[in-house]
Amino acid sequence: WGSCNVLAIALGNTVYLWDAADGNTSELVTLDDDVGPVTSVKWAPDGRHISVGLNNSEVQLWDSTSNKLLRTLRGCHQSRVGSMDWNNHILTTGGMDGRIVNNDVRIRSHIVETYSGHHQEVCGLKWSASGQQLASGGNDNLLHIWDRSMASVNSPTQWLHRLEDHTAAVKALAWCPFQGNLLASGGGGGDKCIKFWNTHTGACLNSVDTGSQVCALLWNQNERELLSSHGFTQNQLTLWKYPSMVKMAELTGHTSRVLFMAQSPDGCTVATAAGDETLRFWNVFGSPEVAAKATRKAIPEPFANVNRIR
Repeated sequence: WGSCNVLAIALGNTVYLWDAADGNTSELVTLDDDVGPVTSVKWAPDGRHISVGLNNSEVQLWDSTSNKLLRTLRGCHQSRVGSMDWNNHILTTGGMDGRIVNNDVRIRSHIVETYSGHHQEVCGLKWSASGQQLASGGNDNLLHIWDRSMASVNSPTQWLHRLEDHTAAVKALAWCPFQGNLLASGGGGGDKCIKFWNTHTGACLNSVDTGSQVCALLWNQNERELLSSHGFTQNQLTLWKYPSMVKMAELTGHTSRVLFMAQSPDGCTVATAAGDETLRFWNVFGSPEVAAKATRKAIPEPFANVNRIR
């Protein structure tokens, strides 16, 4: 969900754009079978440019206002690009090959740094708000914290912290909006835990067993709350009070694991995308007055034209 209030959705070989202001859906691109399917999408901070990660190891950069392909980044990865995050003009990509690459999209030789530490697919990547620290999670159950000040151009950069506490894949990552060095991470089906880290020291501050696979995490921008999305068995969303980690709400409706969550620019609405091929919208982070009432339920059918997007 980009800063210009447009939601990007990848389904198969196609990327769709849904304008939350007017409810219109448009198609950005449909790719050929030899490069697709689309394995990741990420808006640049400007809300206009969007990166599209592909199954064939390439990344395309698109201008969403003119529907133009601006450039294709090649040579970063050996196989699919499953995770991406932007840090100003740096696009960081994570691959099934375990590599993490910083790409400066302004220059021809776009690969400016590589981070080596994962030996399986990189499934989570998140830059801190300051742009100084990068968190990466892998299918190898590892969580790494990388620091920009330690970056090396000529050789793979050494991690700041290598955190081995999770016992399943680490896909869910979220930096705290009110405490710059606080990171939340979530483990997969063999782990089921949300862990909190001081990324300066590498200390684990707390670990909470959620009872199910943790697929994604989002902090409330306005209150001290954390939203987690889950898989087997309930495919639910859980809203937690921080730091007590008291459960405030459980939201059900998806019939398959809730793989992704995205927050609207105003921070109030959360879009969820699940393996059941549906998108759902929740005003779980409404203004404090609204949130106090029992309005934590799905917004009715914002996708009137959902058939076009299936």
